[in-house]
Amino acid sequence: MSKTDPGRKILADNRPAGHNYFLLDRFEAGLALTGTEVKSAREGKVQLKEAYAEVVGNEAWLVNAHISHYSYGNRENHDPLRRRKLLLHRAEIDKLLGKTREKGLSLIPTRMYLKEGRIKCELALARGKKLHDKRAADAKRTAEAEARAAVRRYSK
Repeated sequence: MSKTDPGRKILADNRPAGHNYFLLDRFEAGLALTGTEVKSAREGKVQLKEAYAEVVGNEAWLVNAHISHYSYGNRENHDPLRRRKLLLHRAEIDKLLGKTREKGLSLIPTRMYLKEGRIKCELALARGKKLHDKRAADAKRTAEAEARAAVRRYSK
């Protein structure tokens, strides 16, 4: 998904996920939200930092995703940390259930966005990084940045 796609507006991005996990396979899921959650999410008041998804029974759920209270909501406002149902096809749910149970992979939401008027969540099958993996990734990123700077410096 390109960041400049005209039909999509990114509402929340889980940037630490790329640092803490190897992101393997990605899925797009719809969300079952209440009215005040939709209005708050459209304002960009979504936090995915500690969120994860799980498959329980035959349903997929988004857990620990924080959608703030809607500022103009009344006593019927939603609970910010409630479990939200993910809308996926049966085959996708079965595939995710098998991979998370057998291989020890996690389901991590990487971003939440608006697509054609509907709120979608991008999920990634992820394997946790160890400390030495994170250090290697940081060293690689630093080396690439220094190389780009050197090319810019000498190309003038």
